[in-house]
Amino acid sequence: MSQATAPAAVPIAVPAQSRRLRVAIFGFGTVGSSVARILIESAPAGLELTHIVNRNVARKRVDWVPTSVAWSEDPESVLGSTGPDVLVELAGGLEPAGSWVRKALSTGKSVVTANKKLIAFHGLELESLAAVNGAHLLYGAAVAGGIPVIPGLEHGLAGDRVERVEGILNGTCNFILSKMEAGADYTTVLAEAQSLGYAESDPTEDVAGYDARAKLAILMRLALRAQVHPEEIDTCPITDVAAIDFFYARDLNCTIRQVARAQRVEGHIAATVRPMLVPLTSPLAWSRGTENMVITTGHYGGDVVFSGHGAGGHPTAVAVVSDLVGLAQGSCRIAIPSTPAKVGTELEVPHYIRFLVNDRPGIVAGIAGALAKENINLNAILQKPGYPLDKLPFVVTVEPCRTSALKRALNEIGAMSALLQKPLDLQILEK
Repeated sequence: MSQATAPAAVPIAVPAQSRRLRVAIFGFGTVGSSVARILIESAPAGLELTHIVNRNVARKRVDWVPTSVAWSEDPESVLGSTGPDVLVELAGGLEPAGSWVRKALSTGKSVVTANKKLIAFHGLELESLAAVNGAHLLYGAAVAGGIPVIPGLEHGLAGDRVERVEGILNGTCNFILSKMEAGADYTTVLAEAQSLGYAESDPTEDVAGYDARAKLAILMRLALRAQVHPEEIDTCPITDVAAIDFFYARDLNCTIRQVARAQRVEGHIAATVRPMLVPLTSPLAWSRGTENMVITTGHYGGDVVFSGHGAGGHPTAVAVVSDLVGLAQGSCRIAIPSTPAKVGTELEVPHYIRFLVNDRPGIVAGIAGALAKENINLNAILQKPGYPLDKLPFVVTVEPCRTSALKRALNEIGAMSALLQKPLDLQILEK
């Protein structure tokens, strides 16, 4: 029997490009410099870096950028009609980035951006502007850095009906909480995060949940087809979480993470960004350091997990360059229809409630009575030994209950004279 001859390898066809797309990077910080390095070192087909724009550009110049690349401090001159074909916006914030992006799109130039705030607040407007002018707006790096969540939703999950999306969307908070899980103090870890460049000198955007809130708004539009204003999403800071909460969480086979979560509930979308108790069996509990993770739950496809490095220059730059490569090869985003949605916080989930009291008889009875008035079942009481009676922390867990009912009960409990501070209420993520 004669041996079959293997067929000759056939090269993968790449759509022809009449000329290379000229690329201008606006913002030469950590991500911008990483994008430039990839474009120069990897030289993706159909792309040419022609401009770098930054304030005080002299201090940004590096010798590894070819002399053919023009450096500029004048965005308007670079955005002129004879300028580049694609604007890569990496400066962040609403302005002046928004003005640059609008001018580029209005003149038919495509835009690639990692600006989650701009997309969360003005994404629909900018997409319409791009469509009217025959341009493209790509923002695969705007959520979860180098993890391909947005392309995954637009392409891989476009055929499903996603009912729920949840995840760890802020690397700074994940770094802080995973360090606290190992025994570190919040203030110490925050200082470390700032020294490593993970947190700004004013960390409010991260620790208060605003950064993750903007990213969740984008995911809600793409995954749940729901248009929401980011400020409608309920947020709670991680700053009230203390070391003792991790001790109690461990007793409950859980840890604590900042979780961004949205799901369809009784005619509205329940959405929140807050620290939550996460079972150790959940993939969200496995995320450490600056890693991000997103889990989608589809009506047909079930759970899908996206995980990886959500922060840092190189991972985010990979997402930016991937969008550029798509443009060079003639691909475009899938248009996903969405409609305005009512946003609420009403969920029926179990809760962890930590109290700090000046101990006296009747405290537990008062708490149980307030919960009972709202038909909330107490699940367990946990109290660790070794704490003074005049500053005694203990924890109550309750069975799944409506958010509004628990809020009313906690308002009543908050009036008890024995309480030394407002109770810490953390939702417990279901297994």
